[in-house]
Amino acid sequence: MKMKREEGGGNRARAGTVSVEVGFLSLGQPHKRRRTSEPIEIEDRLESLICRVGEKSTSSLESNLEGLAGVLEADLPNYKNKILRILCSVARLLPEKLTVYTTLVGLLNARNYNFGGEFVEAMIRQLKETLKNNLYNEAVYLVRFLSDLVNCHVIAAPSMVAMFENFVSVTQEEDVPQVRSDWFVYVVLSCLPWVGKELYEKKDVEMDRLLSQIEGYLKRRVKTHVPMLQVWSAEKPHPQEEYLDCLWAQIQKLKKDRWQERHILRPYIAFDSVLCEALQHNLPPFTPPGHMPDAHYPMPRVVFRMFDYTDAPEGPVMPGSHSVERFVIEENLHCIIKTHWKERKTCAAQLLSYPGKSKIPLNYHIVEVIFGQLFQLPVPPHIDVMYTTLLIELCKLQPGSLPQVLAQATEMLYMRLDTMNTSCIDRLINWFAHHLSNFQFRWSWDDWADCLTVDREMPKPKFVKEVLEKSMRLSYHQRIVDIVPPTFSALIPSEPVFVYKYADESAVSLPGYTVSITVQNAIKNKASNEEILSILKEVSNPNQEDDDDETESFNPLKIDVFLQTLLHMAAKSFSHSFSALGKFHEILKALTDTDEGKLHILKVVYDVWKNHPQMIAVLVDKMIRTQIVDCAAVANWLFSQNMAHEFTRLYIWEILHSTIRKMNKHVQKIQKELEEAKDKLEKQQHKRRDSGDEDMERTSEDEEAQLEEQIERLQEKVESAQSEQKNLFLVIFQRFIMLLTEHLVRCETGSVDVSTPWYRNCIDRLQQIFLMHHQTIQQYMGTLENLLFTAELDPHILAVYQQFCALQL
Repeated sequence: MKMKREEGGGNRARAGTVSVEVGFLSLGQPHKRRRTSEPIEIEDRLESLICRVGEKSTSSLESNLEGLAGVLEADLPNYKNKILRILCSVARLLPEKLTVYTTLVGLLNARNYNFGGEFVEAMIRQLKETLKNNLYNEAVYLVRFLSDLVNCHVIAAPSMVAMFENFVSVTQEEDVPQVRSDWFVYVVLSCLPWVGKELYEKKDVEMDRLLSQIEGYLKRRVKTHVPMLQVWSAEKPHPQEEYLDCLWAQIQKLKKDRWQERHILRPYIAFDSVLCEALQHNLPPFTPPGHMPDAHYPMPRVVFRMFDYTDAPEGPVMPGSHSVERFVIEENLHCIIKTHWKERKTCAAQLLSYPGKSKIPLNYHIVEVIFGQLFQLPVPPHIDVMYTTLLIELCKLQPGSLPQVLAQATEMLYMRLDTMNTSCIDRLINWFAHHLSNFQFRWSWDDWADCLTVDREMPKPKFVKEVLEKSMRLSYHQRIVDIVPPTFSALIPSEPVFVYKYADESAVSLPGYTVSITVQNAIKNKASNEEILSILKEVSNPNQEDDDDETESFNPLKIDVFLQTLLHMAAKSFSHSFSALGKFHEILKALTDTDEGKLHILKVVYDVWKNHPQMIAVLVDKMIRTQIVDCAAVANWLFSQNMAHEFTRLYIWEILHSTIRKMNKHVQKIQKELEEAKDKLEKQQHKRRDSGDEDMERTSEDEEAQLEEQIERLQEKVESAQSEQKNLFLVIFQRFIMLLTEHLVRCETGSVDVSTPWYRNCIDRLQQIFLMHHQTIQQYMGTLENLLFTAELDPHILAVYQQFCALQL
């Protein structure tokens, strides 16, 4: 690192003129500027210098760190608080550069012991704050940072062991969720690749006792939840291990190898002679905060594995699944994605410039980590489309090698579809179709010809069919026909054309034909809603006897005639259809004032657009938003006998999940309004009490009365919305139980194997509902257990509910 100092200046002058070359910036050339802005500019420069140390540079990392430590030391008298804040932030937010920053803190501590002590205290304060705010992932990075400070002679090893002992003591607590104990054990184990060797050298007896306690805890843990979180149900070719079991095996192997780890970058080794002279600090006693009912601990995970050393034939060997190097590499790649996920270009560049990449098959590790996140259950850490754009960016940056690894991975995923979780297959379909659309839909389809010789309900043909369906959404029908070999014609989606039953003269004999023409003309002539409703009165009701005209019962033909005609006239585009629904909203509401009417309107939407699933999805979405149909009606329709043949199609489940999300958002919106009204009332009452002005008090009392009325109304709306929400889940789970029970009884009476493709798909979909909406469903666990998931239920179905309950233990 090149450093220039102008002679004679104080600290402020020095900070303004030091040139520290970090990354692509050469910062700190002197500029003429107003004195008032100088401190702010210096603070910005300090932040930039600290954040960018360890990136590409013409100087070595060691000289950069030494130079930066000198700059910061010189600026401590004026900017100590700012430097403390920045260093605490990078410890929490840039975990992939952990050892770079621990070395920097070590060098500062060696030069200024008091600063080292203040930094340790600030980190402990921040750790308490992150735990209080349920930021458990960030808390892991803070503890790991503190543990690595032992290697830099900032923190004394015995006090770190004492902290770990306090963490592990959480496993002895009674009546706390298992996920709480899991987290504290995970924190301790995940620090050991960095600091295990140092702690064992100083405190071997205590460390043995600590690991023995952890082993005892891991043996008695409940693991009912594991099958629900596994990407594959088969254990071959790679076991799908629970995350704590896998990490424990990796730590056991590390201990057996005498804590020798060969992958972590450890810049502090170069400064050993300086750091070992430094005075160390003891961590203040740290008691883990007690369990709070509103705490949200991280959910358990299953470690995703799709490659081993045999899959990367050339170059460096991939570390084994139980080697600690595998954990360290994956952890660092996860950290890079977590830091840069919003900027795909930066994220791809950072992944590909991973330190030590020459010693590992980096492309294989990157692809495995990205797919591991994409398939993580219940939900990926980031939005699905981020992974698609990141993989596209990686292919652009490494066109000679990464596309081949990605193609190999796709082939492997296709080969393992039979045992893959249905939720993960959905994500794979969406990723693959989007990816193909960016590469002219080029793929060696003939290699997948095996899917043409098996039952169409099997996972492989279903996967190809759904990929082509999604690809058509990103292209057009003829393009899909052209890119796929003729042998695949049975899997090509139908042309997305409208099916209008009153289209030609052959429909003359159909009931309602004449009225449909009258309705069509009325719409063309901009007739009023009243005029159209009076035309529809002419439609005879197939559900009603001729002499029974006293009451107006549900008339399916009326809905048929009007909606078929309306959607036919608006079939040109999504926006035409939306406009039609908006314009004739009043008529549609009148036609669907009963539950039967709501179900029938959805049936008509399916009948006319059965060749265009995307149109069905957006029209149903629009009808829920405009309250033509309600969420429970959509759920009942999707599970109805009319839709049984479509039950395993992906778009059906996209509609259902979208419907549940809408219901949940509606409840949250009203709850938020209620909370805001309560806050407003509280402020108003404080204001009145503090004012002492009689006129103001009278005005305040009037306003308070209005607010109390508003709160009462909102309270009723919240209760009504929650009742509707609970009813929606009851409808969905009840329908699942009915369908699965019927299937199980049929198989039992016919002595047929239960595990058909349909059954596996249905069970996976039931799991998917639980996982994707787990936070909402938890509110209604008591009702579900009392009404639906009772002890008398078939064990096949009850097992899914028990796995879900175990996730929160």
